[in-house]
Parts: sequence; structure tokens; C-alpha cells
Amino acid sequence: MTVKADLIASLVQQEFDKLPAKRKPGVRDNGLREWVPLSGIVAEERDGTLTCLSLATGMKCLPSSKIQEAQGNVLHDWHAEVLAIRAFNCFVLDECRGLVSGSRTASKFIRHRFISENTDGNDNGDGYVDVDVNMNHWHGQPFTWRDDVLLHMYCSEAPCGDASMELTMASQEDATPWAIPAQEKRCSPNLTSPPFPPTATISADPEATLLGRGYFSHLGIVRRKPSRGDAPPTLSKSCSDKLSLHQCTSLLSSLTSLLVSPEHAYISTLVLPSAQYSASGCRRAFSDGLNHSRSERGGNEEARMAPLASSQYQHREDGSSIGGGGGGYAFRPFVVETTDLEFIFSRRAAALPPQPSSPSPSHTSLSSTSPKVKITPSPLSTAHTASSRTETTLNGVLQGRKASAASLAGASFASRRRTWALACEVAELLEISSSLSKSSYTQGLHTLFIQKALLGVSNPSRPQKTSREEREVDTTTEKNGLKTAMEVSECSGPTYAQVKGCALLGPRKRMKEVARREALKGWVRNLGDEDFWLQGNKLNV
Repeated sequence: MTVKADLIASLVQQEFDKLPAKRKPGVRDNGLREWVPLSGIVAEERDGTLTCLSLATGMKCLPSSKIQEAQGNVLHDWHAEVLAIRAFNCFVLDECRGLVSGSRTASKFIRHRFISENTDGNDNGDGYVDVDVNMNHWHGQPFTWRDDVLLHMYCSEAPCGDASMELTMASQEDATPWAIPAQEKRCSPNLTSPPFPPTATISADPEATLLGRGYFSHLGIVRRKPSRGDAPPTLSKSCSDKLSLHQCTSLLSSLTSLLVSPEHAYISTLVLPSAQYSASGCRRAFSDGLNHSRSERGGNEEARMAPLASSQYQHREDGSSIGGGGGGYAFRPFVVETTDLEFIFSRRAAALPPQPSSPSPSHTSLSSTSPKVKITPSPLSTAHTASSRTETTLNGVLQGRKASAASLAGASFASRRRTWALACEVAELLEISSSLSKSSYTQGLHTLFIQKALLGVSNPSRPQKTSREEREVDTTTEKNGLKTAMEVSECSGPTYAQVKGCALLGPRKRMKEVARREALKGWVRNLGDEDFWLQGNKLNV
């Protein structure tokens, strides 16, 4: 437990406490008290000022059988940790939009990058820069997270999956690890019952397809949600696995990282309640094995991320990594710290009898002698950002809408479709200068690449280095072509799958491949909700 950990936890809980009662767990008519996990992302400025940038509650995810019906409008995973990160990305895009729209002149968290930072090529001698046209190490985002602002994450419950396996085992009447019956291994190598969508790739390796909490004897492996064996199967990876991957790809999503460099957007500290901290579980799930974090102290458990501790995957001064993805990506493990502050709607606190009100109603203390009351999970999920976005969702869509009839009207601000629309709005506002200076030329080229990826701009090819007049005509044509391409047809833009597969995201893709190959083995992609597009890239976000 550290003072900073307490401050981070307290801040997230206090921000949640400010939300109206309709966005919080309640007491049902039958007397059952609801509980829910809470997670939040906190920024720490150089002077120690803390700001809660996003928070979320929730504990469910979308069954695999429903993925293809989502069409970008339904959240796939609304566990608190995952939704808090998605909400954080919306906050980052809101900050970028404020800077490019002129509604604000500066941000405490985001800044424009200098030309020396977003050049991924070399001066060829004529005053222009040869940009890597194959995008092998593309790092031309116009924005970056400020390097003097740290990012911390608070979770009121241990992340599901590998980091919480010891806690899960201890909660059973018989904590003995479940062995895989030989007959079951031989007859059902995938260890799943209902079939997955034909678009999903299922590994034949039994370790790659284990359900949530089953088969405790297998530790250090990728697991899927949900943990309940009687729930519909999904291909959403556990929060432990997703947080482990974020140590390699940063907190930024694919679309956000087209606009913001991932270089400084990594989690610095993960704060967990003392009652939900397993030293062996956190070491195994998150650690690099170098004994520099609290989660390393004690125990000799295998650290599954240790293969990435090699210098070839570490951060270099130029923002690249030799064996990783380049482009600002590297393996950057976070430190795990604990707090004794309990969230008032945690599973443990909700089971206690109501306590007298206190100046800090968002957190409470635990007592083993207090009688327990019956509790039940809250079906609601709440998301909130420091950019004044707040909503409540149910089954992955806005409360009051039906997930079975998913449409834009019911889409969360953190959904794939609305996040993409927000990124497109930022990209559309980026200016392509007609100036022929070295810096303007290179920045304009990167802007064209970004707009092509997000908006589907026609022919954003490299401006030819001929005469000044020809270069000026080419740049102007591309700039005007952006509006033309957007107005031709409502279906003229790329699909979500095409955006995710664009060349600019090559460095990110390679970093993920390295993480899955070296540490997170058995990762199965959750496919089926990629073949949708934005209608004219014009959504009210």
C-alpha cells in the first residue's frame, strides 16, 4: 500500500460517487443488493496533480453467437477494465478534436508533435524527406501523449483471468486445481461445447481454448470470458490478458493510434485492493520477471511476459524497438500497487450491512465479523470521461435500447462505430498545408496517409517532387479530393476491417504478434464484427 495508490483509488471512487443514482447499483425489490466492478484511468502531471480521465463499471460481454449482429453498434466486452480503456480513448480523441477545431489552444495531456518526431525517413538531399512508403516503421501521428504525464489504472476487483486464478481457487470449497480428464482431452480438444462462428479461428491446442475459470492446473495461459461455465461462450479474452497486451501496445486503440503516438501512453501503475491482490497471480500475468515491482516480491512463479524483457523489445530513445513493432511500440510493464480503500459497491463491501454515511461514501472498510447480506451482480454498466461523456448501457447498448435490434441510436459512445466516427472527425479537421517547406511537405504527406486510412480518400499518393507548381497542384487536389470522396456515396469509404488492416498500423500489428508469439500464446481473435462502414463518415458523435 502506498500513498499514491490510495490517492488514485480514492479519486476514481469519488468521481464515480458524483454520478446520479440511476447509474449506480441499487437494492432490488426482493432485498438483494447489487455489486459491480469499477475501473478508472488517472493522469498524474509533473507537479503531482491527479485527474480521473475515464471510469467505467461492468462485468459482462457479448456471446460469440451475437458478434456478427453487432455491426459496430454493440460493445463486445463491458468489463469495467475494458470499458474504462475504451472511454479513455474517446477522451483522447476529444482532446485531439479540441486542438484541431480551435476550440482550445492547448491540452494538459495531448500536444502536437514536432516534425522531428513524426518523420520516419531520411533527408534525401533536396530538402525533402523520403518517407517509408511501405509503412514498415510508420510513426507519423500528428499528436502525442505528453511525456511528463503518467497514466495509472485503478480496478476495484482483481482482473479476471490469470491474475486472479489463486483468488478464484481460494473461493472454492475445494481449492484443488481441476485436472483435465484424459478422455475429455482426447475427445474434445477445444474444451468448448457450443460451436463458434465460422469466422472465428479456433486453435487445436487445448490450452488455447480454455473457458474462463476452468482447469485451474493450467496457469499462465490466455483465458476467455465469461468465468461462469453455464454462460454462453465468447472469444473475449480475459482482462488479465488484455492488460498484459496493453503493456505492449499502450492504452491507445488501433484507431486512436493513427492520430496519437503510442510512445508515452502506457500504464505506469495498476492499483488493486489489498483483498484482491495475489502476488503470485500478478507476477505470472503481468511481470517481466526482473524484480522491480511490488508484484515481484516473493514467490518463484513463472512470469509469462519475461520473454519480452529482452532488450530487443524494450523502448529505445528514438521510440522504436528492435524486435518489436517500431513506431513507438515496446514492452513497458507496469507496477502493481495495493490500496486498503474498498469501493462501496465492490463484491465484498456490498455484502456488508449498510454503514452510517461518511464524508467519503464511495469507499468503505471491511470487517470479517460483520454479518453478510445477499448480493447479486448489477446488469448495468456506466462509462464516464473527463470530456463530459456519461452513459449507462445494458447488454452492450444504451439503456432503453434492445441489443437484439442493434442500431446507431443505441450505440455507446465507446462502441466501434462511434469511436471510428470520432476519429474520422479529427482526421477530417487536419489541415494539409499548401506550403512547400520541408516540414509542411512531410506533415501533409502523413495527414494524407491518415485520412486515406480512416476516411478512404481517393489516391492519397505521395506528392511528386517535380516543380513547385506541380507539387502545389497535387497537394491541393488531394485536399479537395477528400471532400469529393466523402460526398460521392454513403458507402464509398472503407470497412472497419480495412481500417484495422491498413499499412499505417503495421508497427502495432507486429508488436501484437510478438506479444502473442512470445508470451500470450493461444490468443484467439474475436472476429465477425468488421464488415461495416460509416455512412458518409458523418455521424453525430
